[in-house]
Amino acid sequence: MRNRQEDVVSENAETTKRRGIFSRLALFLRQVIVELRKVIWPTRKELITYTTVVIVFVVIIAAIVAVFDYAFTKGVLAIFG
Repeated sequence: MRNRQEDVVSENAETTKRRGIFSRLALFLRQVIVELRKVIWPTRKELITYTTVVIVFVVIIAAIVAVFDYAFTKGVLAIFG
């Protein structure tokens, strides 16, 4: 398996230029699959934790932006009527 991965990744640019569009696309897809096999995927627990953290952070930032928007709106209306 390792030799196939090295062969796919070690394709040089000169060889790629001489190939047709479909063979270059196939090479690209093979390289994507090789790289995806190297990924360390998170566990279900990690995924839920990270997702929760991101959602909470986005909600907090949205609330801060909403407060600033409300304050600036009231300020502009107070100044310009």
